[in-house]
Amino acid sequence: MVARARLHPRRQPMQARAQATVESILRATERVLVKEGYDGANTNRIAEVAGVSVGSLYQYFPSKEALVMALVDEHCDQMLGLMAQHVSESQDASLEVATRAFVRAMLHAHALQPELHRVMVEQLPRIQGFDKVRQMSAMAQALVMEFLQRHRARLRPANLELASFLVVYAVEAATHAAILEKPHALQDGELAEEISQLVLRYLLAGDVAPPESVQ
Repeated sequence: MVARARLHPRRQPMQARAQATVESILRATERVLVKEGYDGANTNRIAEVAGVSVGSLYQYFPSKEALVMALVDEHCDQMLGLMAQHVSESQDASLEVATRAFVRAMLHAHALQPELHRVMVEQLPRIQGFDKVRQMSAMAQALVMEFLQRHRARLRPANLELASFLVVYAVEAATHAAILEKPHALQDGELAEEISQLVLRYLLAGDVAPPESVQ
């Protein structure tokens, strides 16, 4: 296991120039990880691709693991922002429409850089990245439960806290499995519909209407 002190940035950039440097380092980390893999990446190579000295990199990140953890943090924050936006925009939508839109959005977000997501998912145990994922999942569950409460009258599960837990982890697990085993399916409408059916059939007591009949 990697020591926790090596997983966190040494300092936060305050000035615009420093922020631009950190952004360049993170984007270079993405490119190196995708092209050369986690084991093939190192801080010297990342600094070279970023166009900075390795000393500049170490001012902000103490290790390769800290760089990957920063990308995990960024990814989790993006996913949480996406979910919060979706819940806000779906206040007046039916459960079927909102669920399908949510699943499509999650698949689309992961499909933008599937190779990078693959590296992050595979390395989470090595860098102790599950702590951040658990934090994000807890917040995501709160958002989903808020949405489910608005549709309580139609729902089969009585325990909405448990239902929120299962919905969040079912969608996330299916998405990550697709990244690792079927990346070509991330932009496939069939996969999105099957995941939506999985969620809706769990949530609803009756039959699930096909997408073309739901407005």
